[in-house]
Amino acid sequence: MDDEVRLRRLAVIGAGKMGETLMSALIGSGVVDAGDVAATAKHRARLDHVEERFAVQTSLDNAEAAAGAEVVLLCVKPQVAGSVLEQLAGKLGPDQVLLSIVAGLTTAAIEEHLGGEPAVVRAMPNTPSRIGSGMTAVCGGRWATPAQVDLGRALFSRIGRSLVLDEKHFDAVTGLSASGPAFIYIVIESMAEGGVKLGLPRAVATELAAQTCLGAGRMVIEKGEHPALLKDEVTTPAGCTIDGILKLEEGGLRVTLIKAIVEAGQRAGGLVDG
Repeated sequence: MDDEVRLRRLAVIGAGKMGETLMSALIGSGVVDAGDVAATAKHRARLDHVEERFAVQTSLDNAEAAAGAEVVLLCVKPQVAGSVLEQLAGKLGPDQVLLSIVAGLTTAAIEEHLGGEPAVVRAMPNTPSRIGSGMTAVCGGRWATPAQVDLGRALFSRIGRSLVLDEKHFDAVTGLSASGPAFIYIVIESMAEGGVKLGLPRAVATELAAQTCLGAGRMVIEKGEHPALLKDEVTTPAGCTIDGILKLEEGGLRVTLIKAIVEAGQRAGGLVDG
């Protein structure tokens, strides 16, 4: 499917921060017209904000908002996903796609809540999606067609990079790319503190650290080389970089990051109750 996709109607179930981000990206990129979007939230005040910002239709009734939507985007918290899906049970037609970004909620669990043979696509984006630099993995449920899965991938390509991946890897994706920005923020903060220690103004140190991480990430993606090879390009014999790397190894940074991702990934599978 071409990424120049167009939706006739979109429902955003749970217009919180990520729901609002996706809505903004899809409307802004011309995927769907604002007048063809229906959004829901738990509180009217939140809906008033969304309606004022985007000029979309809003409702406190999830089933009402989903009626007739080509894609029903599920953006609620894991703890309430079950009750929200019960409200949608039996209400979705065969041509509608339930696209879920709920962490830890499997396509099988969604299908069980909805009943019948619903087309379910699961996605795991991350918070840099808010600025168009996200990373999203997408998979399909039992009854989702390849075209419907690719529709999900194409939608998330509007807010960064996206790929189709087997669902068995989704807890790992959650631990790595969904939780990962928090780990990188700590790295940026720590690098900036090092710059401050050496006498740099804090704002300058933070900008240098953040841009360095951004540039390093782009190098890995755009050059397509293993990070170890790119590291070796910077690490000249008897230079200052190798001394810094030795300190990182001494402090266990590599092992600590691995353990952080494994721990977050293992926790991801237990986020949903029921």
